[in-house]
Amino acid sequence: MKTKNGHKTYPLTKAQKFHIFYSEYCPKKEVLNIGTSLTIAYELDLEVLKQSVYKAYERCESMRVRFTYDKKEEQWYQYVADKEERDIEYVDFTEKTMEEAEQIMTQWTRVPFPREDSPMNRVVMIKTPDGNQGLYLLGDHMLIDAQSLIQFLRDVIELYCNAKFENVPYPADMRSYVEQLEKDLAYEAGSKAQQRDREYFHKLIEKSEPVFNGVEGTRQLEEARKKVPGTRAAFSASTNVDSTIDVFHLEEEPTQRLMKFCEENHISLQCLLIMGIRTYFQKMNGNDDVSFNVAYARRATLLEKKSGGTRIHSLPFRTVISEDQTFMEGIHQIRDGQNEVFRYTNFDPVEYFTYRSKYYSTPRGATYEPLSITYQPMTLKEKGLNMLGDIKYKTKWYSNGACTHAMYLTVMHRPDDNGLDFSFEHQLAAFSKEQLEYFYYYICRIMFKGIETPNLKIGDIIKLI
Repeated sequence: MKTKNGHKTYPLTKAQKFHIFYSEYCPKKEVLNIGTSLTIAYELDLEVLKQSVYKAYERCESMRVRFTYDKKEEQWYQYVADKEERDIEYVDFTEKTMEEAEQIMTQWTRVPFPREDSPMNRVVMIKTPDGNQGLYLLGDHMLIDAQSLIQFLRDVIELYCNAKFENVPYPADMRSYVEQLEKDLAYEAGSKAQQRDREYFHKLIEKSEPVFNGVEGTRQLEEARKKVPGTRAAFSASTNVDSTIDVFHLEEEPTQRLMKFCEENHISLQCLLIMGIRTYFQKMNGNDDVSFNVAYARRATLLEKKSGGTRIHSLPFRTVISEDQTFMEGIHQIRDGQNEVFRYTNFDPVEYFTYRSKYYSTPRGATYEPLSITYQPMTLKEKGLNMLGDIKYKTKWYSNGACTHAMYLTVMHRPDDNGLDFSFEHQLAAFSKEQLEYFYYYICRIMFKGIETPNLKIGDIIKLI
């Protein structure tokens, strides 16, 4: 397929095909929906806000992408529509309770988009029962991720501020989605870089087989071994894809202690989080060998950061760290491992999992990774809303009601105080809120004990907590 409605078409990237890969196994197609709201304790000019949304659409190609299906080739393609002319709705929730308003927005988040020649996002101007005003944004994960979602909302805010206030500069241009898309497709078309990445991961996979560690210990692995003797993989996800999001809040002051430790020791918060999580699994399973999936944003260049779309590649990250090593030695090992993996993260996750599954004859539906984690450092607080002065604002993520994995942990900074929110999206049949609260509690205990006594051996930290 070359064109559609006069627009040049492009194949899907590997990052987009990854979402197709897992969504095909899910009866609920809303599994690809991402819904969020941003509201401000401020009386907004709704007409200016609406025009700011239209201008943000005009500046962001990825928010105007449409999908089209070629029946002959049995392949999906994508193209960029010229402009968005659909109405930006306004919904006033002030006659409702906050709970009722959130229930309605949750229902919006559970309506899948038509896939053929259709807009793949929805923006609604809202007024919430607490008097705040702002936006609800729903996007399809094949064209939006956390960073591009925040980038779009930030652009709307900056455009609004430029239109309403004197001496507020016009925001810098967004970057071309098509330009980045062409770079990604060139990499995927048998480039030397792709072959280099393939060789790296194949060697890593062939080195030795990982082992599954359960959130509550070895039960799932033991059950898997009753069906497949000697297997090192287990059945983590439930066949019931019904899900929810449970959020636990770490206050501003303890968050700042974690951030200060990271800054002083030249490590990322992602490395500290990985250390906390892997040490928890080490404690619960008695294994030094721990694996889970880490989401890599792949937004290093300005073009990658500001071209929108979806760029996340989720790949396993495995660490073998002895209890005799110190907490700081473990963190340095994670930092070095992350720095190495970062160089190869353009590699196709589907190809990774397919190759590993064949190489180790992994039982169908089994995995070595009990969860996926993403840390999202990007926040609206950096710029944008500060142009409105010291005004309180709120963000809220809404569950689409379905997920194909047992658990996905997203760690983000709260907009009001920069504390951390640990958002666990999980299958209801796999975990209860109480189980996740226990998990969260011990992750935090390990991290704080570690930063207080970084030269203490990991085995001693496990005993002390």
